[in-house]
Amino acid sequence: MKYDAEKMTRLLSEQTVALKLLRELAAIPLEQFASDPHKVASAKYNFIVAIEAAIDIINHLISKNGYRVPEDYADAFRVITENGLFPYEFCERLAEMSRFRNRLVHLYWAVDVSWLHKILCEELGDFSLFRQYLAKGISD
Repeated sequence: MKYDAEKMTRLLSEQTVALKLLRELAAIPLEQFASDPHKVASAKYNFIVAIEAAIDIINHLISKNGYRVPEDYADAFRVITENGLFPYEFCERLAEMSRFRNRLVHLYWAVDVSWLHKILCEELGDFSLFRQYLAKGISD
């Protein structure tokens, strides 16, 4: 799979920083998290950064390899799955991640803090899987 190593490194580095901060926030109990608007805002922002980095990586791979143009962010994950990078089941989780990003960006005031905290505590592993599949896929 073709890609620009410098661009990939830059995007993965940005994602790494955001994920480190998200992991720190995930360790905070819900009550303490929910009562601190700065922590809530940080979680929202760092989720956006981490997800945007994943989307940018996928769009970069699509462009470099001449794959079909995606209809939206969720479809970008489908395009790359069609070309063997991710298993189908994981692709659907990534598509859901892009919808979560849209909610954070466009309906940030309507994001339930308990739901946000639950995602912090239960879903960060998807980013590790993303990176594992990515590393395997670009090295083949």
